[in-house]
Formats: sequence, C-alpha cells, structure tokens
Amino acid sequence: MRLSAGDLAGCLLEVGAVRLQPMNPFTWASGLKSPIYCDNRQLLGFPMVRDQIVEALTSLSLTYQPTLIAGAATAGVPWAAMVADRLKLPMAYVRPTPKNHGMGRQVEGPLAVGHRTVLIEDLISTGMSSLRCAEALRAEGAAVPAVLALFSYGLPQAEASFGAAGIPLAVLSSFEVLSAEAKTRGLLDFPGSEALKAWRADTVAWSRAHGGA
Repeated sequence: MRLSAGDLAGCLLEVGAVRLQPMNPFTWASGLKSPIYCDNRQLLGFPMVRDQIVEALTSLSLTYQPTLIAGAATAGVPWAAMVADRLKLPMAYVRPTPKNHGMGRQVEGPLAVGHRTVLIEDLISTGMSSLRCAEALRAEGAAVPAVLALFSYGLPQAEASFGAAGIPLAVLSSFEVLSAEAKTRGLLDFPGSEALKAWRADTVAWSRAHGGA
C-alpha cells in the first residue's frame, strides 16, 4: 500500500517521533525554543512503517534518475542505504564537515564525480545542513537533482535556501499535514494550533518570546 503524507504524519505521532508541546516548548541544540520536536530515528524500530517509507523514498528517487544515492550524516544514512539497496545503486554518505584526519574527505564512499546523486535526509528545518551536504557533492563533480526527506517543518528560510541553491526539495510529509492530523486526533487544541503557526512564521521571535535564544 502506498504511503500517503497523512499516513506518515500519523505514524510520526503514533510512535512518538514527533512530539508537540506548545505550552512547554523544547529547547533545540541551537538554544532556540520550539513547540515541536522531531526524531525520525524512532521510525527505524518499526519494520512495517520502515518498509513503507523506504518504498516511498525509492519511488520518489526514481523520478530523478539517480546513479548514486547519498545519505546526509547521520540520520539520513540508514534511509539512503536501504534505498540504494532497493535500486541496486552505489551509495555514499556526506559528513557535515570534512574529516580533520586521514584523507580529509567529506563525502565517504565512491567518488561522486559524474554521478546524478539524490541526497536523502530524515528532517528539514532551515535546510542549511542539507545544502552543505549537497554542495560537498557538487564540489566532487556530482549533479544533485534533488534532496529528499521524510519530513519538513516547512520553515520559510528552508524554502528560500533551496530556491537560492537551485535544488528541488521533495518530502514525504510536512508540517501542514502533521498539524492537521494532530488536530484530527485531538492532540492540538486551538491555542496549540495557533502557537505552532506563530512559531513557523518566525521561529526566532517565537523562541525569544518563550525564553529561548
């Protein structure tokens, strides 16, 4: 059965991969306060869901005619490995920064030069870490026709950053779909829903208003 954006949003909520706490916000590593926290690694522990996600990523990857599948370290790596296995394609992974020892590589695995490389991420927030990985692939001589991700917060800065880089972003599920699913399931009341909208409109202002960076 084909995995819809709503199906995945429901799975994210059911397994606790996405948590919503508008009135008791999380603190991200950056120091920003957020009413939503996403840990898609949780999905790896559910074989049936995992299989559907890999099937969806595989189908989506094929539309870009890749010759190499790359995973953004670390959370994108297992998904990239499973997709590459399905497609019988070579697989690489991309570090956030080059190693400071050995060969000093940022792209690990086969050389990406000359390849059409689909980059797989688990989550898109601002998009900057994903785009740094994409630029590392380009620096090796690869074309990057798309970045694929399981889920995106849908932040305006991500849309702007991908547009400026000229790289399409395709996601299996989104903030809008998840918010609607959470309301349907009674997990979000009206104040909570409004808090999420305000946060996404201006993450920094929302964070500062709630005691964050």
